[in-house]
Amino acid sequence: MRQSETKTMLFEYARRYFREEFGPESKRLFIPGETYIPASGKVLDEEDLLALLDSALDMWLTAGRFAEQFEKELARFLGTRFCCLVNSGSSANLVAIAALTSPQLGEKRLRPGDEIITVAASFPTTVAPIVQNRLVPVFVDVEPGTYNVDVEQLEQAVSDRTRAIFLAHTLGNPFDIGRVMAIAAKHGLWLIEDNCDALGSRYRGKYTGTFGHLATFSFYPAHHITMGEGGAVATSDPQLHRIILSFRDWGRDCWCPPGKDDTCGRRFSQQHGTLPFGYDHKYVYSHLGYNLKVTDMQAAVGLSQLHKLPRFIARRRENFARLYGGLQDLEEFFILPRALPDSEPSWFGFPLTIREGAPFDRNRLVASLERGGVGTRLLFAGNVLRQPAFAGADIAYRVVGSLENTDRIMERTFWIGLWPGIGEEIIAYMVDRVRQAIT
Repeated sequence: MRQSETKTMLFEYARRYFREEFGPESKRLFIPGETYIPASGKVLDEEDLLALLDSALDMWLTAGRFAEQFEKELARFLGTRFCCLVNSGSSANLVAIAALTSPQLGEKRLRPGDEIITVAASFPTTVAPIVQNRLVPVFVDVEPGTYNVDVEQLEQAVSDRTRAIFLAHTLGNPFDIGRVMAIAAKHGLWLIEDNCDALGSRYRGKYTGTFGHLATFSFYPAHHITMGEGGAVATSDPQLHRIILSFRDWGRDCWCPPGKDDTCGRRFSQQHGTLPFGYDHKYVYSHLGYNLKVTDMQAAVGLSQLHKLPRFIARRRENFARLYGGLQDLEEFFILPRALPDSEPSWFGFPLTIREGAPFDRNRLVASLERGGVGTRLLFAGNVLRQPAFAGADIAYRVVGSLENTDRIMERTFWIGLWPGIGEEIIAYMVDRVRQAIT
């Protein structure tokens, strides 16, 4: 498509604006002790701004050509057949769980009271959709260092009501996918991967988010790529993909994209339940769904970001290696992060757990780091069962074991950043600040 002279001029002004406002010459130099280092962040360039402007000039606003292209390119990157964009990673989790309740799945559908095994050391919106769909979360413990599910407890947690396993690759570190898949296959369970923190991680050479029946992704500014707010659900199962689209798009039965009609050629010639024959297929609803679509402007930024993803992944791995190398002699004080031999994490953060008997506590250490400009985060909800939302509500759940490692994480674990906006000089400063803080 030929670009108009006016559009070319607008793009040139946009490039100039970005360079003036956000380019290298606009940025302050890193000043140790004064410049704050966020634990996570986004890396944007002028191509992202041009993509945003290009989509805005279409005046389409809702999901359109950029959303469709993003879905195709993310699926191609991952190696899945389908990808469905939604408005957040939390919505992706909601849609993934809701999809498995669809009557269209027959005897395989999840029903109220069915159990889903997960971990208590999690982000709350991994667990919330289980409860919101009247299912029962079953909590097991995690392993220190990997912060992923204790697979021995996972096997013990299976009951005659268990129907699914829903696990995150914590901070981008793949869980033991081989063993988890074997348990799921043995008991005929659905497997959902929460891949929101792990875009680009690999297990046995294959991307995480491609092993389970469903996988979820987040494109919040803290994540591996961003579109501001956004998420996705990926699958290679055509039936599940159709159901996912339905739940995302008001629960409708029709699969026509926005602005398109009668792609099946049967819009007014079908019988749907007890509706009048020929009822407009665009207004037939097969699920109690939502409207969880993105705008095309969000998708345009995400598509531009996706093209830079390999570079972002490489920088995260480099930063992890630098942090690990700078802190590995402090193992008497910290449990350092570790990955499984078969995995290549695309790290989201660098977790540290303070060992019992260390001459400092987390509050003191984190406060010292923050005063020095090093941003910190806890491992999300800690033990989600201790959160007010669970403590103050009448929620059915089951716990396997003592969750002692989960409680230890709640009390002793934090993480620091390694996102692509952090360079070698900043990593060296972060290492030095950790060392100063523990003396």
